[in-house]
Amino acid sequence: MLTPKQIDEIKEHLEKAQNPLFFFDNDNDGLCSFLLLRRFINRGKGVAVKGNCLNLNGYRRIDELKPDYVFILDVPVVDKKFFDKLKQDSLPVVWIDHHNVGKFDNEEINYYNPYHNDKTNEPVSYLCYKITNRKQDDWIAVIGCISDFYVPDFYSEFEKKYPELGKKNIKSPFGLLYDSEIGKIARILDFSLKDKTSNVVKMLKFMMKIQGPMDVLEENFNTKQILKRYNEINLRYQKLIGKARENVGEKMIYFQYGGDLSLSANLANQLVYEFPKKIVVVVYLKGNLANASIRGSFVDVREITLKAIKGLESATGGGHEHATGARMNIDDLKVFKKRFEELVEKV
Repeated sequence: MLTPKQIDEIKEHLEKAQNPLFFFDNDNDGLCSFLLLRRFINRGKGVAVKGNCLNLNGYRRIDELKPDYVFILDVPVVDKKFFDKLKQDSLPVVWIDHHNVGKFDNEEINYYNPYHNDKTNEPVSYLCYKITNRKQDDWIAVIGCISDFYVPDFYSEFEKKYPELGKKNIKSPFGLLYDSEIGKIARILDFSLKDKTSNVVKMLKFMMKIQGPMDVLEENFNTKQILKRYNEINLRYQKLIGKARENVGEKMIYFQYGGDLSLSANLANQLVYEFPKKIVVVVYLKGNLANASIRGSFVDVREITLKAIKGLESATGGGHEHATGARMNIDDLKVFKKRFEELVEKV
């Protein structure tokens, strides 16, 4: 958890920022983190970061939008060249994260990560809600948290306010994500992030202004494209999850697929919810790259993943203890799978 001093510092940065630019991870935790801070100060623009890494390619948005402050939310890796350019342009930066990516030591960057305080890794949307403390936005924070496998301490207040959206006596955050109306809204927003840029921008503007969660479910001019995209992707998603369920092994589920749309994280999350005693590996193939989403509710899959990719050229990996990812050349996929299976056998 962030300390009271850190929360006050971040609020001071937000108050100073007159034209902030928010870079956020391209998932619900990142999206909701942005929305919480944006709705709190009612100014600034948001840019989704794909691939868990912010590099110089993102700087064109800074050149275009001319911000006076840069906020980075739920992005585990930022290229040093990006920070060097920020320093060159005298732009202050606030980076809020919760990934275990090693100690970050740069006094010129306002870096906040509770994992480095007390080894906790609450979702960034949880941290942002504690910063803003806007009760009317608790539903946004709940969406971010359950999408990152976390039930926040304010969930009971949310459930009392919106009994038709939540559930009582929940056993798992993914139980909410896959079996409740607030979970449906979470999936709607997640799939909306997988639309073309112009539609994502329209969705962000819509989400900055709405009064409550029911506004997302109501079909009208503002939600037409959001709900259309959800229905389109959900049809493809249901076919993929059906095929993935056919690959249940003794200790793990291994499923790979290709196409023009990455849903590996979504698939891996649902599979580990449905099969909590299995280790789940979902691989998305595109071009010469293989992107793996890896889950395991009872074992440190991050450690297994890092061992499996060790020595593979250009391979990267990391994340959380029970939810991690990896990227590698397709030519190395067979080696990765063989190593991973051998490591799982020792669990």
